[in-house]
Parts: sequence; C-alpha cells; structure tokens
Amino acid sequence: MRRGTFVRWGVPIAAAAVIGAAIGAGPVIAAVSGEPVLPERSAQQLLADAAAATSKDHGLPPMSGTVQQTASLGLPALPQAGGGSPLSLLSGSHEVKVWYGAADKLRVAMPTQLSETNLIVNGDQAWYWNSSDNTATKLKVKADAAGRQHAPATPQPTDLTPQQVAERVLAGADKHTAVRVINTAEVAGRPVYQLVLAPKAEGSLVQEVRIALDGETYVPLQVQVYAKGSAEPAFQIGFTQVTFTPPAAENFEFTPPAGAKVEEKTIGFDEGAEAGTEEQAEKAKDVADRVKVVGEGWATVTVLPFSLSDLAAEPAATPEGRQHGGGTDPSALLDGVLKSATPVSGTWGSGKLIKTKLVTALLTDDGRLLVGAVTPEEIIKAAGVK
Repeated sequence: MRRGTFVRWGVPIAAAAVIGAAIGAGPVIAAVSGEPVLPERSAQQLLADAAAATSKDHGLPPMSGTVQQTASLGLPALPQAGGGSPLSLLSGSHEVKVWYGAADKLRVAMPTQLSETNLIVNGDQAWYWNSSDNTATKLKVKADAAGRQHAPATPQPTDLTPQQVAERVLAGADKHTAVRVINTAEVAGRPVYQLVLAPKAEGSLVQEVRIALDGETYVPLQVQVYAKGSAEPAFQIGFTQVTFTPPAAENFEFTPPAGAKVEEKTIGFDEGAEAGTEEQAEKAKDVADRVKVVGEGWATVTVLPFSLSDLAAEPAATPEGRQHGGGTDPSALLDGVLKSATPVSGTWGSGKLIKTKLVTALLTDDGRLLVGAVTPEEIIKAAGVK
C-alpha cells in the first residue's frame, strides 16, 4: 500500500507494525498476585505449546478481551495525533478491544479521546468504520493474476495482541536465543507460565523477552521486553481482561449508521494493487526490491528507501492521506522525533541517528532508513554494507 493509504486504512495494522519496531518504556499492565500452581513444563514444551497456539493451522480459540500497549521511547513529547496516526503509538498507552469468533469472524475497536475506529470481518464481508468523519468503508481483498488470494490484508487478531508479538519472537527462538522458564504468575486474572527468551548477540539492545502463556490454552496473554541494564520492562503489551468464550454474533454485524458516507475500497499486495497506475505499481515494486536485511538473529538491521519529502507530500497528494478528527499529519510527528536525532557520518556518508532504549534508527542523507533493536555502532556498521 501507499503510505497515505496505510494511514487511512491501516490503523490496526499500524499498531502491529509500530509495536514490532518501536519498543519503548512503560508500566506493568497486569499485577502479579502470588504464584499460581501449574503442572511443570520445560522450556521446549512451552515453546511447542506457544507455537501451536499462535499457528494459523491450529487456530486461536474463540475469545474476547481488552489489550493495552504502553510505550515511552524517551523521545521529546510528540504532538497529539487524532484519528490513530501510527506515529502516535510511539508514546503513552493505547487500548484495543478485540472479539474473535473464528478466522473469518473478527472485530477490533480502537477508541481514542474523541472518536473510535472499528474493523469488522464477518465471513466475506469486511467493514472499516471511522466515527470521526462518519465514514463506513466496505473492504474487499484483491486476488492476484493467477486467481489466488493473498492472506487477508485486514489484520488477524494476532496482529493486535500479544499473540502477534509472541509469534514473531518465537520465530527467532533458535541458535541466536537462550530460552528458560521462570516462576508462574497471573495475567488478566488467569494463571500463566512465563517463558523467557534472551538474545545471544552482544550488539542487541534487548536483554530478554518474557512471554506469559495462559496455563490452560497456552495462548500468549502478555509480552514484556526488557532493555539491557533495565530492571523494569521497557515495552509491554497484554490483556487486562480476557474471556475464552465465543463472542455474541451481534459483535460481528455492522450496518452503516444513517447519514454515514459509504465507500468501497479494494486492498491487496499484488502488483498494481493500491497503486492506481502502472507507473505507481512499478515504483512500489522498485521500493520492495531495494529493501534488504543486514546481520542475523537479534542483531538484524532492516534497510529500506525513505524520503522525508515523500512523507511530507503524501497527505496533501492523495484523498486517502487527509487527516481525521483534526489530527496532526505524520510529517509533523516525524519532525518532533527528528528533533532528538544526533548527526553522524562515516565512509558511507552522513545522516541522523535516533536512539531509544530498544530501537536505533538511522536516516541517511542518501535516502535510506536503517532500523534495528541494536546499538548505534551496529546501525552505523550496517550503513556501510553495500
């Protein structure tokens, strides 16, 4: 998708993207009351349990609940952004309500101070409702040229909950990671196992990741990320309330309110989808081809083309980029972040370095963005890799 389309249609998807990349400081979500007694299980058993609980083949059990994500990156105060701008997720606490009946029955509500957005998936029907501009959008996923359909562009429940974060972390639980089990605990009123993954890479800013697995279903209920040298979790996402019962059918029903503006939108990730013209499709393909990864495991650095001028122009250039609810546009938010940047240079050129407790980013003057949960030294080293 284009960046403007992402801001307009991808607020829930943005939550997952920012959660995965921008890891910051925050308070504990659910208090631990005692240590519940659960059957003893090894780290290997819990790894297998967690992988099965988050796999697409296994499928999550029907459930509903409230998820809270807290982030404080140590950056200057950001402008308040209405309408759920992705960059607004870099600070403060954010709450998402989730109802999950099956792979084709999902509702996600993201309330803000003055408005609320809802994504409702019910079989072959999908709607995106934004109360701030009274717009209801009927979504359709575009099939590729071969007639196959991509994975839904609308997020699955794991895209917004600890399950998604846990799935990504567990995917890296290999030779680069030390795994152990610590004491049992309680999250959202349910007893949980605590699985701890610690990176072996010296260049990583992550000390360890704690995944709280439900003692009955093994579904991840909370993920905590600790930065090196910190005794408290630097990032946290978890359920504050959860129920493993099928949600009522009306939670997945949606009828546009009277007077609402009704639109239709086709989304997809195949060639030309969301591009509008062959020229735009070719540009999107060129960007994808230029994205690369340097390093491995927890010391991985992602390098992608990025231009401040493109971001600044996007909201004004396309209808999809208009702001909602009087919010601040992404370029203004990014300007706030860049005020804390440090000028750096090397044989590769020059740029601006942004460092938080768990994420380092380098925006180079030659149009690259390097991001990783690594030290500044690792990012600068990666900038010189051709």
